[in-house]
Amino acid sequence: MHLHFTTRLVLFSVFCATVSKAHPGHEDLPVWVIAQAGSSARTIAAAGESRVSIVTNGDYRVITANGLPDHAPGQFPNQGNPNAISIQNYTFRMTLKPQTNAVARAGQGAWFGVALNGVPFEPGTAEFWNGQREWNYEAQGGFIDLGLDANNAHVQPTGAYHYHGLPTGLMQKLGGDGKKMLLVGYAADGFPIYTSYGHGNATNAVSPLKKLRSSWQIKKGARAGGPGGNYDGRFTADYEFVSGSGDLDECNGRFGVTPEYPQGIYYYCITEEFPGLARSWRGTPDQSFFKRGSGPGGPGGPSGRRPPGPRIPGAPPPPPQVPRG
Repeated sequence: MHLHFTTRLVLFSVFCATVSKAHPGHEDLPVWVIAQAGSSARTIAAAGESRVSIVTNGDYRVITANGLPDHAPGQFPNQGNPNAISIQNYTFRMTLKPQTNAVARAGQGAWFGVALNGVPFEPGTAEFWNGQREWNYEAQGGFIDLGLDANNAHVQPTGAYHYHGLPTGLMQKLGGDGKKMLLVGYAADGFPIYTSYGHGNATNAVSPLKKLRSSWQIKKGARAGGPGGNYDGRFTADYEFVSGSGDLDECNGRFGVTPEYPQGIYYYCITEEFPGLARSWRGTPDQSFFKRGSGPGGPGGPSGRRPPGPRIPGAPPPPPQVPRG
């Protein structure tokens, strides 16, 4: 493949630059290269055939991408995921002036946000116990094999590679976690997404970093109906929000200062424990993140099939599941 000299120079810069000015008057983005274009900026990540651009246009940030990661993904298809990664055609738009709402909005039927490398975030799945949507399996619960790779990602039947948790490959590209607050993407409502490290004093930029904890807890006791058994974290419904039990609110976020927003902003955190990625938005999501004909986990779900519920001794086996997509 022959590249124009300017293109080759830009692609080489991908591996040389780490922090550049994204837009005069706006935040600094920890990205690989910025090619200035007037008063806006364009971000290009090219490793591994990844293509993503971030452009500010008026009051909006527009991210276009082909959905391929800029780091090595796991092997797909694999035993838990029958789908192959393929190029997508994403155009995400989000406001540069996000506002919080008094009532959070559920994030079902949409990508929750998008990483700086153009790979979308999706917290939920389309795997349900016996097809009952109130018993939605957790992708990272450890009770079903959805073929997640080392980046907490896998592939939908559409070929869409997406993150269900901390994007470890991207984090390594950005210099690693725990050294500073690490911006990894933006939510559909325009608020930034960080890893779980934040300042111990949320409004003091010189206070030491700490790993922020979710305020969601596994319920006590046994499930009423459905699959039965004790709450153990295999289903989303196994968790409840306990205000004050952690550092973050029900949207897995909080208000505080960050390197990119020294005056303070509401921001989301991706935690190792549930919910990992937030399940609802604090602000108003842009419609560009919603998927046509999607349910809570998106078209066909991440693995393209629904795992059966627990077997009951003496009961007939469940009907075979046919992968969708």
